[in-house]
Amino acid sequence: MSTILITGCSTGIGFAIAELMARAGHTVYATMRNTQRSPALAQLAERDNLPITILPMDVDSDESVKAAMAEVLTQAGQIDVLVNNAGIGPLGPVEEAHMADFQAIMQTNYFGVLRCMRAVLPGMRTRGAGCIITISSVAGRLYSPYHSAYCASKAAVEALSECLAGEVGPLGVRVAVVQPGVIDTPIIDKNEPMSVDTKYPNEIRLRAYLGASRDNHVPASMVADTVLAIATGEQTSFRNPVGLDAGPLLGWRASLSDEDWIASAGMDEETWIGGMAQLGADVRPYLKVVV
Repeated sequence: MSTILITGCSTGIGFAIAELMARAGHTVYATMRNTQRSPALAQLAERDNLPITILPMDVDSDESVKAAMAEVLTQAGQIDVLVNNAGIGPLGPVEEAHMADFQAIMQTNYFGVLRCMRAVLPGMRTRGAGCIITISSVAGRLYSPYHSAYCASKAAVEALSECLAGEVGPLGVRVAVVQPGVIDTPIIDKNEPMSVDTKYPNEIRLRAYLGASRDNHVPASMVADTVLAIATGEQTSFRNPVGLDAGPLLGWRASLSDEDWIASAGMDEETWIGGMAQLGADVRPYLKVVV
């Protein structure tokens, strides 16, 4: 069994990964920014006697990451698998989104991943073994209007991970990314409402798609299953799409030229609604309200 460190475990995907890994018999160190605000995982671990240790770790902070990693190494001796899951995902047009949002999302989604990778690499490299799994997104491969900050951060994470895979693969360390589509998690609830005075009203289309796709209720456990398969070596792909819409979305993007993909943002509403229906998303109800 392995010692596994997971970031962003308070809810959603991170919570599901921690639970599944522990139930599979692995020793789990589940980290989150504020352990007091999210006691559910600790309560679950105590109730079901699961091998989960909850630790505070803010991936935005060098000191916090170093302290948490040091504590794990003191207790367990090594980290066999790192799962980078912590992330944020604000929406908004490039012109109107706050510069602070762009900075914050890169700090968490990119630099946070980088901090954690660099913290575990010395030990993995020395042992000639280890696995680094990063939760990316289909947004790391297709870039949607009004999702620029998030897409940019995930594209950066995918580039970083692919570079790292080439560097450490010959040393015995595996690197993989997981690309969820829309998963039913609280991250969607954290989006700020669409501005009523926006100059980009088509932002409602992205919000409608996210809402409609969430209605398919793809569980976070589906992502956790993929992470477990990667960690155990059952699944060896570098990129691993997950969810009902992940494959179709990536396939649709791959079938279009860059110019046609960009032009698709300007299609008329009924054509767009029909296209979303083919992807399994009933967006029409969501176009009636700002979500």
